[in-house]
Amino acid sequence: MIPGPFSYHRPVTVADAVKLLSTLGDEARPLAGGHSLVPMMKLRLATPEHLVDLHGIAGLKGIRRDGNKVVIGAMTTQHDLLASDEIAKSLPILHETALLIADPQVRYMGTIGGNVANGDPGNDMPALMLTLGASYRLEGPGGAREVAATEFYQGAYFTALEPGEILTAISIPAPANGHGYAYEKLKRKIGDYATAAAAVMLTMSGGKVASCAIGLTNLHETPLLAVDAAKAVIGTSLDPATLKKAAAAAEAIMSPAADARGPIEYRKHVGGIMVTRALTRAASRAG
Repeated sequence: MIPGPFSYHRPVTVADAVKLLSTLGDEARPLAGGHSLVPMMKLRLATPEHLVDLHGIAGLKGIRRDGNKVVIGAMTTQHDLLASDEIAKSLPILHETALLIADPQVRYMGTIGGNVANGDPGNDMPALMLTLGASYRLEGPGGAREVAATEFYQGAYFTALEPGEILTAISIPAPANGHGYAYEKLKRKIGDYATAAAAVMLTMSGGKVASCAIGLTNLHETPLLAVDAAKAVIGTSLDPATLKKAAAAAEAIMSPAADARGPIEYRKHVGGIMVTRALTRAASRAG
């Protein structure tokens, strides 16, 4: 299907983009990689009268180290993440996750900002941002503000973004040296959303888990931080009984939709398996 008619705008600064979005109101949508918005427009599920293309804003691109944080511009593509030495060195789980998103053609255009800001529960990066303790820089008519990823997601496609605001950067604390990490994703085919996925970041000390964070993808209307599941493994050597307990704690907060990827109970079951696999693989990398 062909999208409805719209006016196209290509600002060159964040201020210009914010002014356009504020002035045009609800009839305007920002355009990043377009992999979520354009298909919705083709199906006439979204019919914006104005598209504000963010590709001309150079300041929204790039990856840099700022003290103990890694700052990533919102218009940085998944391909850019895969090519970055800083990401490979400081945040290898981000590299691993980006490699599991769609296919190379999509990764050349799809942006990390679009992935995290859209509020789509099927996107991979939001749960990872929760796991990493990331924060988002939002800029709008009232200025700039920082919002923790844990406070950003309010429902499917509903976020903390206010009218006229855009997400401009993502700030991620650099993990401790020797941390373990893994992103486990079950999907039906290349390019599909996850049936279930889990991100794990942990540290080990004396053969036992010293710290842990677990994020869940596409198992609720928002990304989830499995706090109780992470607590269950602290101080343990991740023996089979502990892994089973952690998986059960994670499954207890899952509420996936029944869809073509499977019924609810199946998706919860494989969600627990993804948690177990991610914990095991993350522990094997730690040290």
